[in-house]
Amino acid sequence: MSGADWATYWRDPVRPVEAMRAHYVEHVFHKHSHDAYSFGVTEEGAQRFACRGGQHTSAAGLVMTFNPDDPHDGESAAELGFTYRIVHIGPDVVRELLAEQGAGGELPLFPDPVHHDPVLRRAVVGLHEALAGGAGALVREERLMAAVTAMVRRRAKGARPAAVVSAGRVQARRAAEVLRVSVAEDLTAEDLTRAAGAGSRFALYRAFKAEYGMAPSDYQRLLRLRAARRAIVAGSSAADAAAVSGFADQAHFHRWFVRSYGVTPGAYAKAAAAA
Repeated sequence: MSGADWATYWRDPVRPVEAMRAHYVEHVFHKHSHDAYSFGVTEEGAQRFACRGGQHTSAAGLVMTFNPDDPHDGESAAELGFTYRIVHIGPDVVRELLAEQGAGGELPLFPDPVHHDPVLRRAVVGLHEALAGGAGALVREERLMAAVTAMVRRRAKGARPAAVVSAGRVQARRAAEVLRVSVAEDLTAEDLTRAAGAGSRFALYRAFKAEYGMAPSDYQRLLRLRAARRAIVAGSSAADAAAVSGFADQAHFHRWFVRSYGVTPGAYAKAAAAA
């Protein structure tokens, strides 16, 4: 394995399907989540991450599954770093593929983040190679269908069970909606507390972390990063995307983009432009 960090990125020109291959030694992912299913394979070395209340390690040959909006971080668990491939597939794409096979409208849930499953490893690697390697449209579609089908049949459970909707959960969801609607605004804790109808800023903070796995400020930054990614895909420059998404300056945006996604805004823009 090489000692230097590197990453390559690919994006589908039409649908929310993306693929990344990277090697990291020093890079540390800040806690973040994706608005997509993420299926990865560790090829060399090992990586560790916190997800769903536990600490996990993915060594060479193991498969990783993340549900949409699963908060997680990540770093190397080996002296020489780790190399991995990962694909991000939008929920609507998964729903469409499953509907074609007669499945219901509910999206699958992957309860475990790490798996020893050679069949899935081959499916994910094959999909990644087709996406990022310039395979024809038919090959990409077939491997996408095969990978999603294998993942769901072998590792998924039903949809998340309905949870008791407590007052704190309702308030957290109200606050999250305010953040989504006002993604670029410089909201205060008092603004959120008032809009959510919470008894105090601390009560809302605690309820929000319990519901979303991160503080309101982290969630706000995540929403801004997603908005910036969408703007870049639509053709905006990285600087314009940062500005319209609420980032105070380009350096701040660049730093958090890399910490969350492992690639620079410029590299992501290049992948979007090539799609």
